[in-house]
Amino acid sequence: MAFDFKKEYKEYYLPPQKPQIVNIPTMQYVAVRGKGDPNEEGGAYKDAVGVLYAVSYTIKMSKMGDHRINGYFDYVVPPLEGFWWQDGVNGFDYSDKGLLNWISAIRLPDFVTQEDFDWAVSEATRKKKIDCSRAELLKITEGECVQIMHIGPYDDEPASVGIMDDFLKDNNYVNDLTSERLHHEIYLSDPRKTAVEKLKTVIRHPVKKG
Repeated sequence: MAFDFKKEYKEYYLPPQKPQIVNIPTMQYVAVRGKGDPNEEGGAYKDAVGVLYAVSYTIKMSKMGDHRINGYFDYVVPPLEGFWWQDGVNGFDYSDKGLLNWISAIRLPDFVTQEDFDWAVSEATRKKKIDCSRAELLKITEGECVQIMHIGPYDDEPASVGIMDDFLKDNNYVNDLTSERLHHEIYLSDPRKTAVEKLKTVIRHPVKKG
């Protein structure tokens, strides 16, 4: 049976609908950086997501071709994730999506080396006929964070963030959003197939003791 990160690491991907403190270890991703409103039709964000899936599935399906990855095991491609920030904004402002900077990402197994990654980028570009050169192999260590399962429209996320903020105050923590520690979302639902009121999104913020 294929290894499923969501099921094996439920504490990272399936939090409850109430805030919890969690310590996130170093993880590696295929990532693409960009700017602007993610909802823009034909925009940079949607292009980036296409690149991420092209590279991710090239690595997953490498078992079917000639390229052998040392330590490979079959796995379910993890969900899409996003790290978000805005220049000159303390915290995170949902009201102007045009100001957003983002790193769109999909987790990769630890067996993927830079050499394997470079091969996958080249192979995905060749097979999918899209330029995947913007993709990078990125390692992120989030450390201590607060997270919650948000259910509903993305535009309603501030309500869940408010619940997290109240939890931090009650437990002697504060948000620690910086240029290195970012607002993080994990998208567990496909918005093309899921009613907006049922969308499941993990929201995660870096924290420190108050």
